[in-house]
Amino acid sequence: MNEKAVKLLQELVNRKYGKIEKEKIDFNDDEFNYEFKSEIKVSENDFELLEKELSKDNLFVKLLRISGVYVDGNANNEMIDRISGKAFISIEELKEYNQKVADAKERDHRKIGQDLDLFCFSDYVGGGLPLFTPRGTVIIDALKREIEKVCRKYGFEKVSCPSLADISLFETSGHAKKFNEELFRVESPKGHHFVLKPVQCPHHTQIYASKLRSYKDLPIRYMESDKQYRAELQGAVGNSLSRVYAITVEDGHSFCRRDQVKQEVINMCNLIKDFYSRMGLWHDVWVSLSIRDYEHPEKYIGEKKDWDICEQMLQEVSDELSLNAKRCEGEAALYGPKLDFMFKDALGRDIQIPTVQLDFAMPKRFGLSYIDENGEKQTPVMVHRAVLGSYERFLVLLLEQFKGVLPIWLSPVQVNIVPVNIKYHDEYCKKIKELLEDEDIRVSYDDSKESMGKKVRNSNVMKNPITLIIGDNERDNNLVSYRRLNSEETISMSIEEFINQTKNELKQR
Repeated sequence: MNEKAVKLLQELVNRKYGKIEKEKIDFNDDEFNYEFKSEIKVSENDFELLEKELSKDNLFVKLLRISGVYVDGNANNEMIDRISGKAFISIEELKEYNQKVADAKERDHRKIGQDLDLFCFSDYVGGGLPLFTPRGTVIIDALKREIEKVCRKYGFEKVSCPSLADISLFETSGHAKKFNEELFRVESPKGHHFVLKPVQCPHHTQIYASKLRSYKDLPIRYMESDKQYRAELQGAVGNSLSRVYAITVEDGHSFCRRDQVKQEVINMCNLIKDFYSRMGLWHDVWVSLSIRDYEHPEKYIGEKKDWDICEQMLQEVSDELSLNAKRCEGEAALYGPKLDFMFKDALGRDIQIPTVQLDFAMPKRFGLSYIDENGEKQTPVMVHRAVLGSYERFLVLLLEQFKGVLPIWLSPVQVNIVPVNIKYHDEYCKKIKELLEDEDIRVSYDDSKESMGKKVRNSNVMKNPITLIIGDNERDNNLVSYRRLNSEETISMSIEEFINQTKNELKQR
C-alpha cells in the first residue's frame, strides 16, 4: 500500500511542481519517504490538495511532514525536501489514525513544555541546544536522584568525568572512526586536538585502568549522568527534545569476569524493570535482541568468536527472564550485541530507551586487565547499560504519556497556595509556605492580584497536584483546605496532618 502511494505521490509532484531532481524513495517502519528537489517549492499547505488527488485512486493517505535532508545523508551535500506519509487500507483506518494524531497534538511535549514553562530554545544559543527553566530543571534533578537511588540498589557507584577528552581516547575506542562526522572537535590554542564526548564508556575504562584490579574486586559498576555531544544532521534537530546536539545521558558500565556476565545482564534487566515499574511505564514493552549484520562485519569491532558468545548469552538471558526478545539483525552497537527495550509513544510508535549491551572488544583495545585466582592477567568483559537513556528523550515520553500531569514527587510545584483575600490571609499563607519548605515540599504562593477563582484555574493549568485555598476559617483554626488537580472536592485538616499526608505521598512510587 505504501509503495503504491509513494509512486503516485511522485507522479503528482512531477506534474505540479516543475522540474524535479535528485529523487529517492525509501520506507521506514510503516511510513514512506519521498526525497526530491523541485523547481516550485512544496509546503505542508499543499498536503490537503495532494491527499485529495491521491484519494481519487482509492488510496487513503496521510502526509505527515515535510523536512529538509542532505542528499545521501551527507552533510557536505545540498539539502533537499523529504515528504513522509502513511497509506491505509480503508477510510475508517485513516479516520482512526487522524484521531490519534489529534490526541498526539494535545500530548505534544513541545506544547506542554511551553505551557508549563519547562524548557525553551534560543537562536543565539542555537537549534538542538535546549535550555531548561527552573521548573524544568526541578524535574531533571528529581529524575537524577531517583535513577541514582535505584542504581545504587543494584550495586552501581557514581563517578564524574570531564566533557572534553583527547582525540586519542576515541581513536582507541573506535568511536572516532565509526562516528567521525558526529564528533564535535575542539583545538586548543597550542594545537592540541580534543573532542566533546559523544559517549561516556571510554572515560569509564580509564577509571577502571587507574589501579590494579583483582578477580575478587569484580564486578565493578560505575554510573554517571552527564552531557554528551553528537553532531546530528542539521535537518533532524529543531525546537524539540527528541533530537538535540547536547544530551544529558544516564549511563552505566560494569566490568566483570566472563563467568559473571550473564548475571550482570540479568541484574541490569531487573534494574530496568524496577525503574519503569516505579514510573508507571512498564506496559506494552517488547525487547529487541539487536545482533550484528552478518553480511557486513566491517561495521563492527571485535572478534567473531566473541560476538558469537555475546549473542548466545543475551539469548539465554531473554529465555531465562521470559523477555521473548525478537532478533533484529543489523541493530547491534559498534562493539557488541544488545537488548533494547521498546516502548510505545503517544501515537503507538515504538521508541527505544533502555538498553543493555555486551562488549568484549573495548577492554581489549584499552588493555584492561585483572589478576585471576592463579595470579595471571585476564581481560574483563564490559557491560554497558542505559536505563532512561537521555533525560531529554525520557522527558518527552513522560510529558506525552501523561499529558503533562506528572506524579507529585516529580512535579516542579507540589503544593500551590491560593489566598481567598490576600489582604487578610497573606501572613497565614506565608507561614504555611515556610512550614512546607522546612519539610522539603516544593511550594509556591500565588500572591498576584487575580481573583481567587482565576488563581485556582491557573493552578490547574500549571498541573499543580495540590492547591491550598486559605480563608478566614483556615487562618482562625490553624487549618488548611485543599483540592487535588482537576477535582472540585475540598478537604480540610490541620497543617500537621496535611504535612504528614503529603510527605507520605512523596515517598510513594
